Amino acid sequence: MSILKISIIISLLLAFLPNLTFGQTINRAQLQNFVIKFIKNNIALPTQGKMTVSVSTLDPRITIKPCLSALKANIPENHNGRNVNVKINCNDPTPWYLFIPARIQVVVPIVVAKSIINKGSRVDASNVIIEYRDTLRIRGEILDDTKIVIGTRAKRKISAGAILTRKNICFVCKGSHVTLIAKSGTLMIKTSGIALTDGALGEQIQVENDSSGRTVTGRVSAINKVVINL
Repeated sequence: MSILKISIIISLLLAFLPNLTFGQTINRAQLQNFVIKFIKNNIALPTQGKMTVSVSTLDPRITIKPCLSALKANIPENHNGRNVNVKINCNDPTPWYLFIPARIQVVVPIVVAKSIINKGSRVDASNVIIEYRDTLRIRGEILDDTKIVIGTRAKRKISAGAILTRKNICFVCKGSHVTLIAKSGTLMIKTSGIALTDGALGEQIQVENDSSGRTVTGRVSAINKVVINL
C-alpha cells in the first residue's frame, strides 16, 4: 500500500472519530468555570436570593494534568458559608486532586429606610425601599416586602439605609387606638381599645377595652388590629 493511500485512510479515520483522545487538557479558565457552576448548583439559595461566586487564581506553579474521566467536585462540610475550598478530583487510573478556594456571597431583598424616619413617624411608600443585602450582615427575621410595613410607625429614629425590623417598627404602638376582635369558633365581636404596649406582627400585647375598661391580652394580626381567641 502506498504512502499516499495510508495518509488518506488516517485522515478519514481522524475525520470520523474526532472524540478519540487519550486525555482531556484542562486550562485554568475551564477549572474556574467548573467550580462556579458546581457551587451554584449545589448550594441552596433563600427565596429571591442571588449568588455571586469569585474563584481564586490558581498558583501558576501548579501543573494541571490532563484528565480522561469526568471531573468530580465536593465542598467540605465545615465551610463557613462564605469561603470554601472546593476539592476537584480526577478519577483516572492515576488519580489526582487539587483544592480551589472560592468566595461566595448571597444577597436577599429586604426593606430599608430610603430616608430618615423619625421616632413615631409613619412608614409609607416615600421613605422605604427594597435593597439586596448580604445575608451574613443580616441578623434576625427580615421583612422583604414594603407592603408589610407601610402604615407602621418607627419606635425609634431609623437612619437612611438602615434595615427595618420588627424591633424598630411597631404594627401596634403603645397608646394607639386599635380594633379588638374577639373570636370564638364562627362567632366574632369587634370593639375598640387602647394599646398598653408596643407590638410587632404576631406578638401578644395588652389592650384596655374601651367598653369595659378591662385589660385584655391579644395577638397583633395587622396594623392596629388585635385578635383575642376566646
